[in-house]
Amino acid sequence: MRTRPDEPPVWSLAELAAELDTSASDDATVTGISLHSSHVRQGDLYVALPGASVHGAAFTGVAKARGAVAVLTDSEGSALVNELPIMIVDEPRKRVAELSSFIYGHPSTAFKTLGVTGTQGKTTATYLAEAALGDHISAVVGTIGTRIARTPAASSLTTPEAPQLQALFAVMREEAVELCAMEVSSHALVQGRVDGFVFDVAVFLNLGRDHLDFHKDLEDYFLAKASLFTEGHAKHAVINVDDTHGRRLRELTSLPVTTFSTEGNPADWRAVNIRPHRLGTDLDVLGPDGLAIPLSVPLPGVFNVSNALAVMSSLAHVGYDPAELAAGIAASTGVPGRMERVEGGQPYTAIIDYAHKPDAVTAVLTALRPVTAGRLIIVLGAGGDRDHGKRALMGEAAALHADVVIVTDDNPRTENAASIRADVMSGAGNGPGIATEIAGRREAIAHAVSMAHLGDTVVIAGKGHERGQEINGTVHPFDDREVLLELIGDHA
Repeated sequence: MRTRPDEPPVWSLAELAAELDTSASDDATVTGISLHSSHVRQGDLYVALPGASVHGAAFTGVAKARGAVAVLTDSEGSALVNELPIMIVDEPRKRVAELSSFIYGHPSTAFKTLGVTGTQGKTTATYLAEAALGDHISAVVGTIGTRIARTPAASSLTTPEAPQLQALFAVMREEAVELCAMEVSSHALVQGRVDGFVFDVAVFLNLGRDHLDFHKDLEDYFLAKASLFTEGHAKHAVINVDDTHGRRLRELTSLPVTTFSTEGNPADWRAVNIRPHRLGTDLDVLGPDGLAIPLSVPLPGVFNVSNALAVMSSLAHVGYDPAELAAGIAASTGVPGRMERVEGGQPYTAIIDYAHKPDAVTAVLTALRPVTAGRLIIVLGAGGDRDHGKRALMGEAAALHADVVIVTDDNPRTENAASIRADVMSGAGNGPGIATEIAGRREAIAHAVSMAHLGDTVVIAGKGHERGQEINGTVHPFDDREVLLELIGDHA
């Protein structure tokens, strides 16, 4: 699927300057916008932002060679530009989202938009939204990438930068998309990537420890998430009141609110009579005006019931029939790397999951414990160059809820892998699970497969859908699903 519209916009630089309330040093015809010189296409306005070490304006030559026709930057950057017409504004990052929306003709007004935030469950919720909508034309934007009318479109970041996002919205408009379900990260909110348009519905799933390498503390992280639930970003809020931060958010937001609960709390939408089984969960949904319908969620875990309930309540708010939504969710084929079953003819259950934070590890293991007759075995590591404080907590969560914990490598990045494993192992001693350290992810998975028997469940956690392992700046091919299948075959 293309990532730019077939019919590009056409603007004079003078028109864009007027929109920004500034002036241009010369005129040009602009047909797109890009924030990175490597993404520039012919006719683009290149937005040159100050960087941590090098100003983006230093790459104007690269942008011009790729087809940029003008530059938007700040006063500092303007001193580095002499090859192209230029517009100068203070803090250009704060202007780029609204300008991108303007350039593409405010494309998101052509369909409904659902913005999903939370520490865990964002990807699952957006994919369940796509499934719930069935034959309706929909789109998904998030961690795994972008899908438009169920066709992949290249994108990077959980929430793409505003120029790329608005171009994708323009493609969605051309494809007659009815609704776009989109993950909204805290980084995106802080950096203004979702400025320039207003979500029809903003969804809050939960909040736990994460991204404390970016946010100064949990309060800062929460406030970043909470900023989505303001009039400048959304029209309506859907909030999980089982989460303590969700209950706080309900009191803070000025938006009209719909609430949901799987734990018996008073809410507009409730999951009752929850019946977990090996392949998922059956339950009944109680909604507004006496609504009562059965629902089957084809993913294990009450947290996935919560994700499904968030989707149903959100999509019902914008006019979709709850019974049709329930049928769509029941027919879902799952989410890549999220509680994904791997079947290679083995006599035990094998799961890969993206869980890479303490709450997620706990959620996965507690979901699988009731449907595991034998031992619960988990392979996990922690990423390098990220929040060090969560590593021991991940090890502790694994040891508290699994019978066997195999600590290995995730994405060490530029850190020493043995040091990361040691951090995880320091917490793994705080639970009853037996913890073992094995260097090398493949070797760790092989050990788990070799010890698994009938009735056991093996969980390979941390990387999910990812297909590479980053070590010292190089991404080596590594797909947990493929490796697990191969090793299962070797032990057949």
